[in-house]
Amino acid sequence: MSIKKKIILSFFISFSIIATLAIAAYLDFRETRSEFKYLELAESIRGKTLQLRRHEKNFLLYGDNKEIDFIHRYISEIEALIKEARPYTRNDNLDRLDARLEEFKRKFGKITTMASEFQQKLATLKPKEPSFRFLIPIIESTFMEHPLQNAQLLLLFFDISRSDEHITILERLGTETRGLRKTGEKIIEISKELDRGARERVQNIINVTKVAVLVFLPVSFLIGFVSLFYISQSIVNRLKKLMQTIEKSGAGFFSPMPFPAGHDEVSTLIRTYNNMAEALRLREEQLKKKEEELIQSKKLAAIGTLASGVAHELNNPLNNIHISAQILAKEMGDDCTGIIEETVDDILSQTFRVKKIVGNLLDFARSKEPDFKEINIVETIQKTYAQARKISAFKDIRFSLESPAEVLIEADPAQLERAFINIFLNAADAMPGGGEIRVRISPEDDQVKVEISDTGSGIPPEVMDKIFDPFFTTKDRGTGLGLSIVYNIIKNHGGGVTVESAVESGTVFTIQLPRHR
Repeated sequence: MSIKKKIILSFFISFSIIATLAIAAYLDFRETRSEFKYLELAESIRGKTLQLRRHEKNFLLYGDNKEIDFIHRYISEIEALIKEARPYTRNDNLDRLDARLEEFKRKFGKITTMASEFQQKLATLKPKEPSFRFLIPIIESTFMEHPLQNAQLLLLFFDISRSDEHITILERLGTETRGLRKTGEKIIEISKELDRGARERVQNIINVTKVAVLVFLPVSFLIGFVSLFYISQSIVNRLKKLMQTIEKSGAGFFSPMPFPAGHDEVSTLIRTYNNMAEALRLREEQLKKKEEELIQSKKLAAIGTLASGVAHELNNPLNNIHISAQILAKEMGDDCTGIIEETVDDILSQTFRVKKIVGNLLDFARSKEPDFKEINIVETIQKTYAQARKISAFKDIRFSLESPAEVLIEADPAQLERAFINIFLNAADAMPGGGEIRVRISPEDDQVKVEISDTGSGIPPEVMDKIFDPFFTTKDRGTGLGLSIVYNIIKNHGGGVTVESAVESGTVFTIQLPRHR
């Protein structure tokens, strides 16, 4: 993110905090207004239920029919308030109150019906004595409040039985009256719970508002301050570190900075510097490598000139000694002693080894281009191993060749013989107590793969990457040029050579040669 975007982001964060506060305040105001409205409705419901109970008591006490209208009016008003309060809460008390109110209305309707019926039948009653007629007005004014007591008066002073309809109505009226009063008490109780719950809700929202103000404002300020501090510090600190790193680069220390995760101008600058530092480091390494290669080339050129001169001077005497030993071996008869035969064989073996060393020195010094011609590589390998067998080191070594009878390729036969003889000699040196050399030739479409494996001591892993270097050897004798010459010959033929080896398990040289130039 760019610095410009970070500044815009900091402004947006500040604006968002202020906007959030404003929205929170507005929502809190709406919630508070809703809760106060619900509290107002709960208080009205509680007041109306108290009025309903007062008129109910007046009706039952005095039997005034005017109270009936008041009671129905308050029931309707309470029902309207319950309906109005439902959107503001999911409280079950509203449903309970509505159910109790419906029950109260039903019971009150039964009571008014029975009271009217009893008043109509009361005029037909005949007292046992004419003097008891004064009880009728008393019963008429008190039967709503004390129905059972008036039933006893009727049994005592009027000519009726317990099964009379008047007694039945009064007993039912007493039952309904008690039920009405209990229902009224439940209504009052539920309305008080509604009022108490509404007050608690208002108090809770007031407390939440206080806590939100006390917590949200400091947190908002802290977030804004931390955001501003982080943005400024992230830019300043990274620029300071970049300046210090650039100063070190001037002294030749091309150490890259930690890779930046962002995409602002400072991060882009750091990435650009890292790329530049890496390029300078690679360039310096290349210069050092080229300098080392130049020094090494000069050394190798000097060694090559010396080796070429020495090898040239030794080559002719060695050829004469080798030819003389061959003639001597042919002229020996059957009567020669074993020591003479062994000595002649040793001369032939050692001159072959020295000729091989001299040949390696000449090949290393001259580095001739291959003289390509079509050859049968199977015959070349067989011929090469036949020459190597004359050396005493191959006395206890078994040889096997797995290949087709003829595999034609375009190559320099002399150079390939030189390469294969070096590999065979290395294998023989790795098997001083005897072993086996296996050669497998696999012709492919455009290439020929030659695998040469032995059962020798193997190559240690720590020197595996150096075996093709000139003059590198782990033997007590030898020039260390054998495998380097193998590598150069195969490379000049457009092929490649790889090695797989395990200590005490043997070594496998795999050579890939193109069939055509």
